[in-house]
Amino acid sequence: MPQNNTTSRRSFLKNTTMASALAISIPQLVSTAFAAEKIKKRVTISKGDVILFQGDSITDAGRRKEDSNFNNASALGSGYSVLAASDLLYQYADKNLKVYNRGISGNKVYQLAERWDKDCLSLNPNVLSILIGVNDFWHTLTNNYTGTVKTYQDDLKSLLDTTKQKLPEVKFIIGEPFAVSGIKAVNEKWYPAFNDYRKAAREIAENLNAAFIPYQSIFDKAQKSAPGVYWTGDGVHPTLAGARLMAHAWLEVAKG
Repeated sequence: MPQNNTTSRRSFLKNTTMASALAISIPQLVSTAFAAEKIKKRVTISKGDVILFQGDSITDAGRRKEDSNFNNASALGSGYSVLAASDLLYQYADKNLKVYNRGISGNKVYQLAERWDKDCLSLNPNVLSILIGVNDFWHTLTNNYTGTVKTYQDDLKSLLDTTKQKLPEVKFIIGEPFAVSGIKAVNEKWYPAFNDYRKAAREIAENLNAAFIPYQSIFDKAQKSAPGVYWTGDGVHPTLAGARLMAHAWLEVAKG
């Protein structure tokens, strides 16, 4: 075989092997994060379930607000919610699932509460996925918001307790607020205070026996494969790769 063909073949095989290793490493990375955080709780997706994604801009992801339909790409936005929903609807075509997104950019917990009857309870979800908290801290630095971690903890606990009273069979999936340090919006001013918000979300999940997604650990570990700016453009909002990472983590806790 000519030398140049041999070299090309070796390069191809090397690149293919490296790509395969990376493809395998991300799912393993997510599983490792769950194991390291000792998180075992999972949510079973059942036939006829109504699944609702709630939160701030990370969940909103530019969804079309005037489209209130379920299982609709424009209504689900361009983030982790639509990616997770597409996998759910593909994998469980026989379950007649309905998936909604009601995240709104900029929201803090008290703003969720103000619209909860319309944007949650009226939809009667069986599975409620909620990712909230980054603005409850971030806006204390940028928007003169005076809430504290206790405000966040009390508001979120009250909101979920009320939801459980109104919807006794609801299954919660609580996402951990996360940030990638050193990228644009996220700097030393965030720490150590922001860590308390992460801790509060986890404690609430444990007290409710809810599924919990350790997003911070997942993003931390993902940076072993690619730098932080690959996963989030500003330290908070995920890139396309970051959204897929989040969706994969979400699907780790939601099983049919």
